[in-house]
Amino acid sequence: MAKLYHVPLSPFCRKVRLVLAEKKIEVELAEERYWEKDPDFLRRNPAGKVPVLKIDGHTLSESQAICEYIEETVPEPPLMPRKPEARFEVRRLVGWFDDKFHDEVTSRLLYERINKKIMKTGFPDSGNVKAGAKAIKFHLDYMAWLLDHRRWLAGDVMTLADFAAAAHLSALDYISDVDWDRQEAVKDWYAKIKSRPAFRAILADQVPGYPPSKHYAILDF
Repeated sequence: MAKLYHVPLSPFCRKVRLVLAEKKIEVELAEERYWEKDPDFLRRNPAGKVPVLKIDGHTLSESQAICEYIEETVPEPPLMPRKPEARFEVRRLVGWFDDKFHDEVTSRLLYERINKKIMKTGFPDSGNVKAGAKAIKFHLDYMAWLLDHRRWLAGDVMTLADFAAAAHLSALDYISDVDWDRQEAVKDWYAKIKSRPAFRAILADQVPGYPPSKHYAILDF
């Protein structure tokens, strides 16, 4: 069985978990307190980051590289389109959420409110929290614009771009930091994607000392 070293609220780990579940690949989850820099973990990934996936005799790191490895080795159901221009759009949006959204929103809300407490690295920076709360409005509006032109974020079928976005938003939804009433199209999209069987384990996550929002696991909000 595959083994994933992860942190429950990490959007990068959640993206990998969603891909594994969608592909129906059984995986053992091992929570890794990567900030403690355990020597055994650093041997698996010298970068000291999660996720790390042990599968097929390989030890893989970096969430996007892991997801594309899974896509290439287990092609069904497909999460990447066949046409180059469509694959580009998926990768562009994955980069948007894993880089821009992560920098402007996730790191300023989730990391300030939760990670600092868990890692015991200080108190939330109110300036960062305010900046994240402002920035997420722009991103929700951009998602709504995309969904006004497409059935899913990158096109007419669900792709890895949707899982990347849902991974970040689900982690933020755990701590009630998403205004789902701002854009009905985004709310409908998220309700649709979190109703998939692949999302069940994500919605069952519980972080000790930090209970999820009341609507977190409710499929129709």
